[in-house]
Amino acid sequence: MKQFVSFIRKEFYHIFRDMRTTLMLLLMPVILIILFGFAISTEIRRSPIAVWDQRHDDSSGKLINQLQASEYFELYQMINSREEAGELFRRGKIRLALIIPPAQADARVQILADATDPNEANLLIRYAGAVMTSSLPGPSLREEVSGEVLLLYNPQMKGAYNFVPGVMGLILMLICAMMTSVGIVKEKELGTMEVLLVSPLRPVYIILAKAAPYLLISMVNIATILLLSRFLLDVPIRGSLVVLVSLSVLYALVALCLGLLISTLADTQQAAMLISGVVLMLPTVLLSGMVFPVENMPWILRRLSDIVPAKWYIIGVKDVMIKGLEAGAILRETGILALMAIVLTGLSVKRFKIRL
Repeated sequence: MKQFVSFIRKEFYHIFRDMRTTLMLLLMPVILIILFGFAISTEIRRSPIAVWDQRHDDSSGKLINQLQASEYFELYQMINSREEAGELFRRGKIRLALIIPPAQADARVQILADATDPNEANLLIRYAGAVMTSSLPGPSLREEVSGEVLLLYNPQMKGAYNFVPGVMGLILMLICAMMTSVGIVKEKELGTMEVLLVSPLRPVYIILAKAAPYLLISMVNIATILLLSRFLLDVPIRGSLVVLVSLSVLYALVALCLGLLISTLADTQQAAMLISGVVLMLPTVLLSGMVFPVENMPWILRRLSDIVPAKWYIIGVKDVMIKGLEAGAILRETGILALMAIVLTGLSVKRFKIRL
């Protein structure tokens, strides 16, 4: 164990003696979390909605039919209570809920939106309002459709609620995967990996010693991002901090395994950087839901996004950090990331042994 700790200390010395690398690892999260506030608005289609119809007349039926016929919405299910709508929101099954009051009630049609992604919520509210006002020729519901709108989880519609989880996923992927792959390939390129392998430590411990510093630095960056988001951007942490950190550690392990796998495929640092950029960074930005809504993508890209680890991490972070859900609500995301970690670990270890 003493030799293993010495190897980890050596890797920290190797990282921090390069000032440019140190600045990139520690300052980049701060810069991104401050400047990465420019969300790109895109048209949203096929968003699942729920409807609670307490009116049950021709006007409410026509309104529901018009929403179903719209290209922007898909009716997920009819509901019978506000609590049922809240449960569907918490499970991530719907993006919008419409509550139509009884005809005798002195109330207006109510729209509930999931504002964890404020840009998406704002667009969906505008879409719903446009569909309802244009589809009702009579005065029965038209006077009511401009009624009360409730924005759940993010009532101020702050963009930081959306991009903070995305930046966390991007930073962890960048540091754990790209830097790990480049660091190991550099040892091979310089011919020092063979020198390390003749040391008393087993090869697997050498690889763990090279990966451990990046995992620890990632946790420092996660703490920095959470502090900045909480006290600078006023983004709350409604769920368990332990669950949030545990999910981040699991995602970081997946990224480390990806970096190790890339190191077995590349012979030079330039090749490792290229593979990391094409295979990891582009999918993380484009297919994770960080910038572009996944629901708006073609079917093949939606299925391809399922193998992007950042997608499941961002969903889990939003559920815990913004919605305040417990660990049981993100079992699917946690299970998928754990399965990815197991599969990638097996592939990486097998290829690394063959490679060396």
